[in-house]
Amino acid sequence: MVKNETYQDRLLKTFRAANPCLMWAFFVVLAILPLVVKSEYYLSVMIICLIYATLAVSWNLMVGYAGILSFGHQAFYGLGAYFSAIMTMELHLSPWIGIPLGGCFAALLSFVIGFPCLRLRIAPYIAIATLAFSEILLVICKNWVSLTRGEMGLSGIPPLRDFSLFGLFPVVFSGGAKVPYYYVMLSIFFITLLFIYFQTSSRVGLAFKAMREEQDAAASLGVNITRYKLIAFLTGSFFAGVTGAFYAHYVSILAPDAVFGMGEMVEIVAITLIGGIGTFFGPILGAFVLVIGLEALRGLADYRLMIYGAVMVILIIVMPNGLLAGFNHLLEKARNFGMFRKARN
Repeated sequence: MVKNETYQDRLLKTFRAANPCLMWAFFVVLAILPLVVKSEYYLSVMIICLIYATLAVSWNLMVGYAGILSFGHQAFYGLGAYFSAIMTMELHLSPWIGIPLGGCFAALLSFVIGFPCLRLRIAPYIAIATLAFSEILLVICKNWVSLTRGEMGLSGIPPLRDFSLFGLFPVVFSGGAKVPYYYVMLSIFFITLLFIYFQTSSRVGLAFKAMREEQDAAASLGVNITRYKLIAFLTGSFFAGVTGAFYAHYVSILAPDAVFGMGEMVEIVAITLIGGIGTFFGPILGAFVLVIGLEALRGLADYRLMIYGAVMVILIIVMPNGLLAGFNHLLEKARNFGMFRKARN
């Protein structure tokens, strides 16, 4: 006997089936947004959303997929930013070369810190080690005045160089227009998502999930725990470094606390938790909701951070698994309530 589907059942199935379509529709909207939105202010907000979404997605790969409890992700963001800025200012390299080099430098130092630390099986030790690494870099950056200019920060960082698309359409960055920077950051965001999607959908992704659930069981099945942890750690650090390098050339000024400070790490953690840790689309949703929400509260001056914090606490209590999981849960409850009412009738 075939059970009659309730309205809630159909709604739940439709929502789950529409998830991939909604995701691709969201990406299409992002791609055509500058054609509709002409305000430089709104485009700058969207660029910040994309920066934090990329950082959250790359951190989620470490924590949500591979189970590496890292609290020093902002260190690799800052390393990429400072390395690209210094290379372009001191050695006069093109920023187009500096951005991937910033990612490579961040990945290199992540290997230096990750190779000894990721051998540790106890998560709090890894968290403490990565947190200490970020704080050490912050102190070095503040005190190596001859290279980083200390707390005064680096200024006059070269913008991205102009180029001609297909030899026909000039793309100009030097005038301060936001549209070219938006599309560059959008490209970094898409490349990060595609790489992480294919990585987590492969055998490597299965190894990540096995480690996250139970390291000893994964090791007994032949998973090289240290190797796969390093893969996740290097991947996340590389994309954080690339994002930091882009940020340096976008704002043209860097201060140690702006990229190495714990405030950046708190933002990344909050975005990932609110969106849904261990999910693919959750951190992206969290980035756009929190960044746009905080910007919308700017008119409330000192009260906005208090309201922002209160809303985050409420969301974590009401939806502890994130916005996406919370919406799914609400649909499940609606479905069960519909079945209960039907049984009573």
